[in-house]
Amino acid sequence: MAGPSGKADPNAAARLRLDKWLWQARFFKSRSLAAEVIEAGSVRVNGTRISRPGRDIGAGDTLTFPQGPRIRVVRILALGLRRGPATEAQALYLDLDASAADPSDPSDSLE
Repeated sequence: MAGPSGKADPNAAARLRLDKWLWQARFFKSRSLAAEVIEAGSVRVNGTRISRPGRDIGAGDTLTFPQGPRIRVVRILALGLRRGPATEAQALYLDLDASAADPSDPSDSLE
């Protein structure tokens, strides 16, 4: 973030556009798809419904959004510098959805 002088403020926390982060973390195939979901009002940041793809987010924020038939709940651990491979993307977030953490967990199955 730029300060009053137009120079970057070294004390400002790192921030990134929501649509760009969702794309970099490989939740959506394109930024435009991420932006469509955000504009539809289907994404929440820290429990607040967001409809602006340009909303700034940072490490520690919690996102809730639909992805296919699932509702994803993730905590942002880091902001990416690029859209890298899947292993790099998975290091950007912590999946808070317990059922997605271990799909082979026998305690979740109905018998």
